Amino acid sequence: MIRIYTQQRRGQQWLQNHQNCCPRFVCILGFTETGLIEGISAAGATPADRQYTAIADAEFLVNGVQPHPKYPLPPLQCGASPVFISRAAIEALKIPVDLINAGLPHPLPVPAIDLKGRPARCVTTGQALPLETVKHLFEEGLAWGEALIARQPNTYLILGECVVGGTTTALSVLTGLGVDALGKVNSSHPHCNHSQKWSVVQEGLTEAGLLPILEEVDPFVLIAAVGDPMQIVVAGMTIAASRKGGVLLAGGTQMLAVYALVRAISRRYHLFWEPDRVAVGTTRWVAEDATGDTVGLGNTIGEVPLLGTTLSFATSRYSNLRAYEQGYVKEGVGAGGCAIATHLHQGWTGMQLLVAIETLVAQLSEPYSP
Repeated sequence: MIRIYTQQRRGQQWLQNHQNCCPRFVCILGFTETGLIEGISAAGATPADRQYTAIADAEFLVNGVQPHPKYPLPPLQCGASPVFISRAAIEALKIPVDLINAGLPHPLPVPAIDLKGRPARCVTTGQALPLETVKHLFEEGLAWGEALIARQPNTYLILGECVVGGTTTALSVLTGLGVDALGKVNSSHPHCNHSQKWSVVQEGLTEAGLLPILEEVDPFVLIAAVGDPMQIVVAGMTIAASRKGGVLLAGGTQMLAVYALVRAISRRYHLFWEPDRVAVGTTRWVAEDATGDTVGLGNTIGEVPLLGTTLSFATSRYSNLRAYEQGYVKEGVGAGGCAIATHLHQGWTGMQLLVAIETLVAQLSEPYSP
């Protein structure tokens, strides 16, 4: 049910330390106008849809299937939202959930911790966020990381995200940190749009005066130039929470970028954290995506254990779930981390989780017909 892709010893130790633990799931929601670029993301069929992807996913994550949601899950080009995976896991295991609004374009219809952030401008501007906003969000991340791990002592936080266009901001941040990530990131498309992402990243870093990279960049300045609000919040939360408990960064490219960001911030500002308590957890569809190189990216960053759920939809009776096996969607809303938690906490098999996911899909049988 769980495979360790990088740092075998550290990954195995992390899994042993959190066996039989019930985690707390924290989903950090943000937005970047990068996600509105035509073709940049498949997390919403149109740019207009993508403004509401995180908001609709958050509503479903908390409420599950409802007859009249305020924000129905937006149509995708192909596939079903990964929130079905996350919701199935937290519903079955009764995992506590917190939503954090790091910077969304519209109000959430469900309770959330509002950090008074703001959506990021497009990476191409080189001026994604005001520096003072970045610093404010980091301090909020530190405070909430400490507070939420205290509510769930002797266990771990699953830190998930929902940011449309976030793999492009991840590529921007990784590049700015000096990590060779070109061709290694993933996307919600079946074939990653590397050239489009790289063009956006180069334009943004150039506009910000950060290309060519001649010296180590202040990570706060980097996020202000080409990042998104989720990244800096999760970085702060990871640093603080790791001091008292475990952290599973639930995602692929985006959470590997956060890990690199955490390390850069801790080095530059001499902030203590416990890297041995932190792992990245994703799905098999991300880790084994032939159009990216997630494992290679993890090895390039170094030190980070990359875990993956072996969950498969190959035998699903729903075509929108089977689409994952063709490379659509792959990950999001902490899906991989939540799937990993079902095995760690209850010893679930992939088939048990698939049944729980299909039960949710069945309740929305009209839009998700076989």
